[in-house]
Amino acid sequence: MGRPGSSPVTRAMVALMSKTIRYTLCSLRDLAVSVGPFLVLAVGLLLLAYLWLDPNPPKRVTLATGPAQSAYEEFGKRYAKILAADGIEVALLPSQGSAHNLQLLREGKADLGFVQGGTSNYSAADAQHLTSLGSLFVEPLWLFYREAAERKTRKTEKSEALHSLVQLQGLRINLGTEGSGVPSLMGKLLESNRIEPTALTISTLDQTPATVAFLGGELDAIVFASAPESLMVQMLLQTPGVKLMNFSQSEAYSKRFSFLSTARLPQGVVDLARNIPAEDVSLVAPTTSLIARSSTHPALVQLFAQAGNVIHGPAGWFKSAREFPNRDNSELPISKEAERAIKNDAPLLQRYLPFWVANLVERMWLVMGIIIAVMLPLSRIVPPLYEFRVRSRIFRWYGQLRDIEARIEATGNNQALLEELNNLEARAEKISVPLSYTDELYALRSNIHLVRKKLQRL
Repeated sequence: MGRPGSSPVTRAMVALMSKTIRYTLCSLRDLAVSVGPFLVLAVGLLLLAYLWLDPNPPKRVTLATGPAQSAYEEFGKRYAKILAADGIEVALLPSQGSAHNLQLLREGKADLGFVQGGTSNYSAADAQHLTSLGSLFVEPLWLFYREAAERKTRKTEKSEALHSLVQLQGLRINLGTEGSGVPSLMGKLLESNRIEPTALTISTLDQTPATVAFLGGELDAIVFASAPESLMVQMLLQTPGVKLMNFSQSEAYSKRFSFLSTARLPQGVVDLARNIPAEDVSLVAPTTSLIARSSTHPALVQLFAQAGNVIHGPAGWFKSAREFPNRDNSELPISKEAERAIKNDAPLLQRYLPFWVANLVERMWLVMGIIIAVMLPLSRIVPPLYEFRVRSRIFRWYGQLRDIEARIEATGNNQALLEELNNLEARAEKISVPLSYTDELYALRSNIHLVRKKLQRL
């Protein structure tokens, strides 16, 4: 038995394929060699552009959140869940609060963090190294006090609801840790009311131990700034004997401080059946923003901004649908990626392609356009180069044919020249060129025949 693949039918098929490849309209090999340098140049330029632009983000990012059971921690978990769908791991970094988050951003220990308006004075260096993803939500200043504090402030048995910071003088009040940013914010508000810190008994406990002390009667009032989603806020709003101070001068505070806005807690919004609160409550509310380091990858900033639309876009106690995120009350420049995400929906490509593919195209399309614009004029060289390579297979034999013809008169050994001419013709018969160039091949063979006739005459 013959070897596999050596049957007559197989050999015939191989011969047919070889003949088909040989007699083609163009030479793929010469075409590849002609186009090759331009492809190498284009790939090289794309590679350099990729290394320079660095379009794909890192797979891990650190987000500074806040204390345990805070709204910051809850929002951080939501961001981590949304970005996980795009293959990005969000490492949540607990902190003492807003001011601590800003410190972590300045020190480079976090890539992004929640920062409350008015909790710090930004420097010129911050404007260069930090950028805002927009205002995400209002974070009302919750000042809870025990009913007994009403009589304590008036020094009588008659109770009267607290509605001004001036009424807090003489009370035991917890302002939170320095890392939360509330002490700095409350300091500005107390100063505006000309209240000396010595007029209050101030403590700086963490939110959880402070709440325990407050419910145990060791504190008269407790202050913290948080979104209404905070479990602590939800619990205190429904605790008997605990009241929420109504900031009757909230409009004046919003005019005095640019980072503050007014917020109204509608009657019954906490519990309609129990009518909690029993009446509308006016609050002052700083706006919380998501701050990122300028070195954070733009694609990550874009993803966080898009996630912010999903998380903070729905209506809530203090906002209408699509009111947040926005560019209002921002103390730092808004990043371009966040501004686009706030104004528009997700880019078209990201709706139909995986994130890493869509991001690569979005960030490389301009470079690819420039490369194409550069390569198009250069591509005009390809047809002449291809033609030269194919025709050179034929024309290089004309030099040898001309040399034989020139030596006819100079030598008398025409038989040797005839043998040399026969060898040239044998090699010419093996030349393989595309069908579009066969006329030149046959012209070469005709010229060889003419020189042979001349030799035979001699």
